Amino acid sequence: MTFWGLAVPVMVQAQTRPDGAKAKIEEQGDAAVDRLKGAIAKQKPHVGAPTPGTPSEASPEIRRRAFEAMRRPAPAPAMDARARAALEAGRADIAREREAMAKRLDQALGLDAPDTAALAKATAPPAKASWVPVLFVSSSMPVATLRTYAGQLEKAHGVLAFRGMPGGLTKVAPMAKLSAEILRLDPGCQGPACAMRNVQLIVDPIVFRQHGIVRVPALAMIPGDPTQPYCEREDDSPRAAHIVYGDAALSGLLEEYGRLGGKEEVRDAQARLESR
Repeated sequence: MTFWGLAVPVMVQAQTRPDGAKAKIEEQGDAAVDRLKGAIAKQKPHVGAPTPGTPSEASPEIRRRAFEAMRRPAPAPAMDARARAALEAGRADIAREREAMAKRLDQALGLDAPDTAALAKATAPPAKASWVPVLFVSSSMPVATLRTYAGQLEKAHGVLAFRGMPGGLTKVAPMAKLSAEILRLDPGCQGPACAMRNVQLIVDPIVFRQHGIVRVPALAMIPGDPTQPYCEREDDSPRAAHIVYGDAALSGLLEEYGRLGGKEEVRDAQARLESR
């Protein structure tokens, strides 16, 4: 009895020991996991805590230098060169566009036609003693009257003179349009292919002042080259000996000029006018 009485507890103890060891192992494992979690948690930075090496931990001087470096753009020579090249190319394009627009304006007004080459390159009167009929007119005169005078002056190798330009000297387009209307052979023609009369038009306020022109139309026989730019002409340049006023045909004005004593001066102009 004694043997068996002692043996039973031994067997019971042998059977329950594994359960206690397992629980102990699990307890130790949980503790180890908790320690691992704690170690990991210590290594993680707290929310809002500054990261080592950031400007918030640096001195104010270091932070100032860092922000200045971020604000200051890094030098880029290649980019600067491309920008300058693009700027120059843009300026060149604008200049070409302006020139093209001016040419289109001349074509639209009929001033850039091939037939106007002779007008644009009109030669000065002969250097010998000669007089050029200059008819003083105004842009306020009817275009039909100006066209008639232009046809007569073309035969006599004369000049149409305006004191100024419609709209002022700063506006060229109105004068260009008026010139085209006066010089076109066909008044209904439009565009650059229109044929033009070979007669010179000048805008010269000085020649008006030199001859004391007070009303138009008026005729003067001016020696030399009246088409020379007034900025290149002297104040004492040759002037006409007489002035003839009157709304009459060019032939009548020339006749009156000769009657006043200028027969020699009007002789060539009258011969050219009558020969055609």
